[in-house]
Amino acid sequence: MVNIHDYQGKKVHMIGIGGSSMSGLAEMLLKEGYTVTGSDNANSHAVERLREMGISVHVGHQKENVQGVDLLVYSAAIAPENPERQEALRLSIPQMERSTLLGQLMQGHKNAVCICGAHGKTTTSSMIAYTLLQCGLDPTVHIGGRLDALGGGSRIGKKDVFVAEACEFHGSFLEMRPTLAVVLNIDADHLDYYRDIEHIEEAFGQFLSLLPDDGMALGWGEDARIMRLFSRLHCAYRTFGLHESNDYYPANLSYNDTGCPRYDVIYRGEKIARLEMRVAGAFNVINSLGAFASAHVMGADPAQAAAALSSFSGVHRRFEFTGLIDGVKMYHDYGHNPAEMRAAISVARQQNPRKLWAVMQPHTYSRVKGLFQDYLTCTEEADYTLVTDIFAAREKDPGDIRAEMVVEGMHAHGIDAVHTPSFDDTEKYLRAHWQAGDLVLTMGCGNINLLNEQMQLHGDTER
Repeated sequence: MVNIHDYQGKKVHMIGIGGSSMSGLAEMLLKEGYTVTGSDNANSHAVERLREMGISVHVGHQKENVQGVDLLVYSAAIAPENPERQEALRLSIPQMERSTLLGQLMQGHKNAVCICGAHGKTTTSSMIAYTLLQCGLDPTVHIGGRLDALGGGSRIGKKDVFVAEACEFHGSFLEMRPTLAVVLNIDADHLDYYRDIEHIEEAFGQFLSLLPDDGMALGWGEDARIMRLFSRLHCAYRTFGLHESNDYYPANLSYNDTGCPRYDVIYRGEKIARLEMRVAGAFNVINSLGAFASAHVMGADPAQAAAALSSFSGVHRRFEFTGLIDGVKMYHDYGHNPAEMRAAISVARQQNPRKLWAVMQPHTYSRVKGLFQDYLTCTEEADYTLVTDIFAAREKDPGDIRAEMVVEGMHAHGIDAVHTPSFDDTEKYLRAHWQAGDLVLTMGCGNINLLNEQMQLHGDTER
């Protein structure tokens, strides 16, 4: 089996290096003394940032890019037919999937904290990393977003603690080596890989089986699937959630006028801390409880952990304010399935805008097909919905699903929806119809965030 540690000082080439996880891994490898190159299908902020670090990044996937490479790393989204993978195969260059690399980098750490779930992974991972950093535990971190406190999505700390997102996409989290597993939820997603929700639950069970006998699991106690898996665990577990039946739960819960939660943390009947969050949304009560519980079981001082979480201001692309245009507040959220979009819209509604505009970029044909009915109502809290063309990502157009079909289905559910295929179409429609006091929320994990940037560049903006 290929081992990354055998290639230290050698040349590692990463296909899809601009991805949120791959760019962070590239940075970690560079700091650990590897020579790193990469390729991506387009320029991006991540690509430019890697270049500023001295990493050579090619735009476009060409077989010439792997000349002189000692090891090739690819993500699950990169097909075997990719020309660089094909050339590496011809040249007998060893290849490694991204999650295998992450799992190997994690080995040797006394505490490996892996955060999984269909929703909330990046936010909760960021909360945990930030809290442990503030509490002086000096964690090594790899998350799928950019956190200002880290200067990116990764950092190298001591060998005591490694914090990482553990994504279920293509079973990637089965390559991890957790000692502490945080399970936020189990929900239907990635149905291009999994047969159904039962198949997904089975995969989460396999992930939990990776825990050592002296390991621990933390999970949302109000998720029946999580509790079913926890009942079969060979190691200790604790739960967090809104109800008093959980080990960790909130008391005296309230929200400020922008929807940020405030509550006392109760651990097994005893108040041990108070949180006053700077990030909004009821779902962030669950996320922050999971983060607090993680720090608590690792020995962090409860008051110090609570103070850290209370100062946490969020991660980029998670309900991120991007600017004010013509008196209209612009936000972006990475949410890319209906449940996440519905949650982001609920936070936007708590900002009390004059009118709320939801701008959706559906992500991948398979996801839209698999969750089609859920897409039709997930923006019902918004006043208006704009739907761009589907972002294909790694997929080819199957010809049987289109954004127009989503819009037609929304109309049948009484939602005021319009198909605006391109960013130019969307910007033109917004500027023609919005008014000062409105709020626009763009949503998706493709490139829809670039719409916010495009509109800021066109003037009449302030931050």
